[in-house]
Amino acid sequence: MILAGDLGGTHLRFALVATPGATPDFERDYAAADFRGIEAVLEKFLADAGAPAPQAACLGVAGPVSEGRVRMTNLGWSLDAAALGARFGLPDLRLVNDFDAAARGLAHLPAGSLEVLQAGEPVEHAPRLLVGAGTGLGIALLVHGTRGYRPLPGEGGHAAFAPADETQLGLWRHLHARFRRVTLEHVLSGAGLARIYGYLAAGGALPESPALRAELGGAGAQAPAITRHALEQRDALALAALDLYIACYGACAGDLALTALARGGVYIAGGIAPKILPRIAAGGFCAAFNDKGAFEPHARRMPLAVVTDPRLGLRGAAAAALDT
Repeated sequence: MILAGDLGGTHLRFALVATPGATPDFERDYAAADFRGIEAVLEKFLADAGAPAPQAACLGVAGPVSEGRVRMTNLGWSLDAAALGARFGLPDLRLVNDFDAAARGLAHLPAGSLEVLQAGEPVEHAPRLLVGAGTGLGIALLVHGTRGYRPLPGEGGHAAFAPADETQLGLWRHLHARFRRVTLEHVLSGAGLARIYGYLAAGGALPESPALRAELGGAGAQAPAITRHALEQRDALALAALDLYIACYGACAGDLALTALARGGVYIAGGIAPKILPRIAAGGFCAAFNDKGAFEPHARRMPLAVVTDPRLGLRGAAAAALDT
């Protein structure tokens, strides 16, 4: 049995699974806000599972991992693989970046887990790209070698945001006044959608719904409230914010895809994309992805799809636990 974990800034997902592609024997999703550290979460999960100690374990963690240690970027927790393994009787526990795990999970997706946005012209063994927005923005490249595709995780979410038109330039100025250096994650995250909404609301071009404004008190609830009012209530300001977010998201994915000529496929993951899939599929994402001037024909040749399987990270962590 394998212990797999997918630890983001908001949700902490754990599973006991026999193989990376199997349905978990036991699975739990905890809110990070309910715990003060990883030890308490692991203790809770293992107690809830009530199963014998797993033979292998891997946690995909949102943050840069170095020598078996990581400080989570958006949560602030520090994890040490050796210390955790010793405490919980898991001598082979591994820590990997969460998008290292997610990238590995692509090979273990069940049928029907991809919503194709652009068929493109795939090239066998060409580089692949995984991009996913949630609490933060995760990015990983995959390159093909003698053992198949291998992930190259990074911290590309902290690269600079490049505005593509006058509206996005205004957004950059709005965020620059607050952050000085404006990163992709400042825009492409749950908090980023709330920032975009705030920028458009401050501009006054569209009226703000009193009902939505009343829901924006808690930081964690802002992005879901904006999304709900956009997709269900057809609120004009919320829709404008969501469409601007999608345009920035598509442009970012297209820029990153060009850096590697990801003809093996571009995969959009993370917690946000499946929730706004109808609006992403409406065309704005692909238009921004392909808007690359003289290189537009190259962008259009890249296959592009949204990953809808919520267990992507867990599947990849299970695969990493067995990777020797």
